[in-house]
Amino acid sequence: MPLPLPRPPALYKGLVTVALAAAFAAQAVAALLPHVPLLIAATALSLATEVVLYRWQRGVLTLFAKSHADITVRHVTRDLLLVVGLLRLAEQDRETVYVPLVAGLLAFYALHCAIQAASILVRRTRTLPVVTRNIDASALRLSPAPHVLLRRPGPRLLVFGLPATAGLLASASTDRHVYGAVGVALSLVLAVTGLGALLLRLLPGRRPAGEQRVLEWFDAWLAEYRPTVGLYFSGGVSSAYQANMWLEPLAKTEGRPVIVLRERFMVQKIAATDIPIVCLPKVATLMRLEQSTLEVLIHPSNSGKTSQVLRIPTIKHTFVNHGESDKLSSCNPYAKAYDEVWVAGPAARERYALAEVGVEDKDVVETGRPQLDGVLPSAGPPQGAYTTVLYAPTWEGWDGNPGNTSVVAAGENLVRALLADPGVRLLYKPHPLTGSVDPRAGAADLRVREMIRAANRERAGTRSPAGGELTALTAELDRLTTSAFRSGADIAEKMLVQSAPEPGRAEAVARATAAWEAAYWASLPEGEHQVITDARPALYSCFNAADLLISDVSSVISDFLASEKPYAVANTSGLPEDLFRAAFPTVAAATVLTPDAAGVPGLLETVRHPEKDDFAEARAELKLRLLGPAGPSSQERFDAAVRDLCESAREHRVRVAERLRAELPAVPSPRSEPAVPAAPR
Repeated sequence: MPLPLPRPPALYKGLVTVALAAAFAAQAVAALLPHVPLLIAATALSLATEVVLYRWQRGVLTLFAKSHADITVRHVTRDLLLVVGLLRLAEQDRETVYVPLVAGLLAFYALHCAIQAASILVRRTRTLPVVTRNIDASALRLSPAPHVLLRRPGPRLLVFGLPATAGLLASASTDRHVYGAVGVALSLVLAVTGLGALLLRLLPGRRPAGEQRVLEWFDAWLAEYRPTVGLYFSGGVSSAYQANMWLEPLAKTEGRPVIVLRERFMVQKIAATDIPIVCLPKVATLMRLEQSTLEVLIHPSNSGKTSQVLRIPTIKHTFVNHGESDKLSSCNPYAKAYDEVWVAGPAARERYALAEVGVEDKDVVETGRPQLDGVLPSAGPPQGAYTTVLYAPTWEGWDGNPGNTSVVAAGENLVRALLADPGVRLLYKPHPLTGSVDPRAGAADLRVREMIRAANRERAGTRSPAGGELTALTAELDRLTTSAFRSGADIAEKMLVQSAPEPGRAEAVARATAAWEAAYWASLPEGEHQVITDARPALYSCFNAADLLISDVSSVISDFLASEKPYAVANTSGLPEDLFRAAFPTVAAATVLTPDAAGVPGLLETVRHPEKDDFAEARAELKLRLLGPAGPSSQERFDAAVRDLCESAREHRVRVAERLRAELPAVPSPRSEPAVPAAPR
């Protein structure tokens, strides 16, 4: 698969900056001399450099803006130098001919400012207090977004001002002012048309519903839908996977599920689902959930905004985490803020007890890991000519602990040792956040990818005929999971397009995903190593394709144990092996690899010859400790935990209502009493 190229070096940014500065300097010299060929060449170079900046070097644009040399200043300077050149070229008695051109340019820039002001007003009218998906929002008078040029001042000024600049250049080269007049006139027409299009959207009948109307609509939807259990999530751009792993278990629960988000961009990061999604950016809007029928919120991660929703007393909150490991983050003291903590098995319960972070044992509920139902059990030793090894290191974390990730200290050694075995097919799947904190991890990751790329050049394979089928299945899966937004659609337009999912789409996505994964693995050249960084294939699909996992101390180990296949853990902590095993119980059934990867050949031998595997029984025992019993299923245990906590929330509401009536019999409550929903069928 194609690998991402490194970011352009700072030298490229410097060259573009120097080129733009040189173009302006040359244009100034040409205008003052005057020198027509140089003026034309310098202006053309300046415009071409602007295109490069907007296409490939947006970071330089930010630097210019901070230096008060934004696109408006640059464009005005460019046109001003053209006018100076025209005046220098013109005879003394003809200088007044160009006065209308200057006036036209001034009018164009005034219109540019007016368009920007109107664009801001339109954007504000389209910024709703509630963003939704899978909910009919037709009552909000949503409409397609204005053209992208009307919303982005930089590209708009370049495009709308291009006729004026071209006309002035033509006048400079031919000494005929009519070309400049025509160019300026065209730019004025474009500007007036754009301004008119935006002003029409500000008419009362053309604007989306106002804030109060949207909030009333949202309250009405809550009253009609009557949600009972929800998934609450807040996070960064790369963290959506933490919520996505809980979509299917949530969809299978009884009652009426909902997904509650806090960041507008996250609405599109949530994977394909039939569950209604609501994004409530403001705390005041979030508090409206207190008067709803919502009983339980499930939290897959902690964030700064989690404390805001925990203030709602009518809702019970449970922390499920987005994976369990022996790291301290898996028993964070923040967990005591929740009503319950749901864990996979007894090991996590023991972990909280040993950590002494304030989580009481009675509040810990073992639910298993419903996501792992699709992980296939071991089918014995590798079949075929190759042993498939999945190397899935975690990221470097925030605390600088060298034991967090093996990529920096051991990644290249591990990959080199695996690639040295002609019978190994390597699947490399790094954590999405690799290199986000420590640049050394990002650099090591790139070197590992290059090693794999070089190994593939030496190992030629034949692609299976399934490649054509994979293309068709990819298109079908994209159709089911990706909304067809037109270019330039804003959040309000996407909300309109995603008002309601197709009936049965979730089941169709599951079938299409299974078919895609089968075709993907079948289409790969035999023995070709893979770097997997896209959302597809998913981690659990890689589990099913692998004969062996090499990872770090992370939740990947716990999840992989569902297959009971062999696994190894890289010890980059600096601890001796016995202390390493004692400190991290998930390593109990693993082969421990040192940073020099000396144990890789022996590890591969035990995978290929199960009779030499000394950890088979230990893996079965550890699986039971980490993930809980095989029956009832994790989904059934998860459903039972949801029902019990919902019942607890209903009982709490009844007690509070009775106490308020007893204490204040004659004083009406300032808030309407939350409805007590019937038990879900």
